[in-house]
Amino acid sequence: MLELSLMQKIAVWFLPVIFAITIHEVAHGWVALQFGDRTAQMLGRLTLNPFKHIDPVGTILVPGVLLVLGGFVFGWAKAVPVNTRNFKRPRHDMAWVALAGPASNIIMAVIWAVVAKIGYMIMPNYDEIGKFMVYSGMAGITINLILAILNMLPIPPLDGSRIAAAFLPKKMHYFYMKLEPYGFFIVVGLMFLGILGVLISEPFRLAQSFILKMVGL
Repeated sequence: MLELSLMQKIAVWFLPVIFAITIHEVAHGWVALQFGDRTAQMLGRLTLNPFKHIDPVGTILVPGVLLVLGGFVFGWAKAVPVNTRNFKRPRHDMAWVALAGPASNIIMAVIWAVVAKIGYMIMPNYDEIGKFMVYSGMAGITINLILAILNMLPIPPLDGSRIAAAFLPKKMHYFYMKLEPYGFFIVVGLMFLGILGVLISEPFRLAQSFILKMVGL
């Protein structure tokens, strides 16, 4: 594929990033609602309106800088509030709420793969539209798989930590979640040391290969 200009990259990545981050958060809130917590619903966060979820740094600045630098693109939205006191089994139910975000990203990765497949199919007759669909589809696969894999890392407050916490003894759970205020700095540190890329790259490659084969690409 041809090298894209910066503006073309922004056009290609804009919708995949917005949908990936927005639906990830809505999925958390929707599953929380199923377990009895209406906090996200009451605060108007169970909506696909991206303006309700955009975080200026995580949704715009970080993905934009990474796009310019040419590294792997990821970001985050404003976290959907969840009140575990409304759950019957707080740690167990919270694990399902946490899993909903990465699960939604896997589903979206498959949908974007279908978009790319359709783009390839129509390209001979609708070259520009087809190319845009292929580029956007591949961007959608990439951002969603990265978000899913990144969020499954057991580093508080990433989703993987909520899932891991459900299996820890109460005392260990207490100390484990004490890491939450430092989680962002741990992730950034791992990124600058090159460790984050190592942790993500192989699961990403395997998942991407599986999804592309699944849709015949």
